[in-house]
Amino acid sequence: MTTTSPIKIFATGLTGYIGGDWLHAITQTHPEYQITALVRNSDKGAKIAQQYPKVKLVYGDLDSEDVIEAESRGADVVCHFAHADHEASANAIVRGLTAKEKPGFLIHTSGTGILLFEDLRAKTFGQAFREKVYDDLEGVKEVTSLPDDAIHRNVDKIVLAAAKKGVNTAIVCPPTIYGIGRGPDNTRSMQLPWLCEATIERGYAPRVNAGKTYWGNVHVHDLSDLYIKLLEQAAAGGATAEWNGKPAVWGEEGYYFCENGEHVWGEVSQWVADEAAKQGLIEKNEVRGLSDEEVSKISPYGPALWGANSRARAKRARKVLGWEPKAPSLKEEVKSTLEVEAKRLGKTKGHAAVAAGEK
Repeated sequence: MTTTSPIKIFATGLTGYIGGDWLHAITQTHPEYQITALVRNSDKGAKIAQQYPKVKLVYGDLDSEDVIEAESRGADVVCHFAHADHEASANAIVRGLTAKEKPGFLIHTSGTGILLFEDLRAKTFGQAFREKVYDDLEGVKEVTSLPDDAIHRNVDKIVLAAAKKGVNTAIVCPPTIYGIGRGPDNTRSMQLPWLCEATIERGYAPRVNAGKTYWGNVHVHDLSDLYIKLLEQAAAGGATAEWNGKPAVWGEEGYYFCENGEHVWGEVSQWVADEAAKQGLIEKNEVRGLSDEEVSKISPYGPALWGANSRARAKRARKVLGWEPKAPSLKEEVKSTLEVEAKRLGKTKGHAAVAAGEK
């Protein structure tokens, strides 16, 4: 897709956490790119328009298949951030891209929830780590042929099938994402903020059973950088085979884990408890092991999100794209995440209130 004119991008999910941070990053890095955003309603659209007036808005939801197909047909690249499990929208994107004279590029967001299937089957939440670590380079064929009961696998298969039809596809598969987003609406991730919220509300940090499970992690700013590097490859022309002697960027092997190391969930609970006690949000730095059923009462997704194993290495992004994470670590972000959650819950006063002498 080598072109002298700016590339045209159709994107979903730009008022969400991942897509919103990407929108900030891409407009700062490549203001020349032409972006069209799918938004659900005028309230969502206004939030984008206020900060990013150059972004074209089209209205519809993920079931607006005709809109999605038409916009995908007119785009050089589609960036799908909105819903990793929504089959109708994924199929509409593929129809649009394959209807072009020359199939375009699709960058799809999945997630390493796809690696939870063993713990979900056995219900071994928090009980033990699994030695199996997936990689997207030497072991990419194993990753692209995971069992059908794996989370996100339904749409991963749609994207992989599109690659066989000539679409230049890349699946980005992030693990635990942390950090404050820079987008126009939702700036809050899930796993760490939910854990901080539960700690503040209960006076102790919950842990799923023994808390022995491992999960990868990545800062949202580093994740956005990976998307940008993929877009730059698309703008430069892309390649479905080897690129400058390196492994494929796109196609059936274009699968990208995105991590800056991994954590043990029991240790994260202790980090949160220690910092919450230091900030005076709880009385003591207590971590309390809870059963699956008890954790489910805090969050129905808690046993899986805080208690399953999701282990992967981002080899392809580093080798093929030269991607290297630079943002603060997960442990370093615990302090600011607790501060944000405490303020959101009304447990701390903002700077203006403190300056005014409110107690």
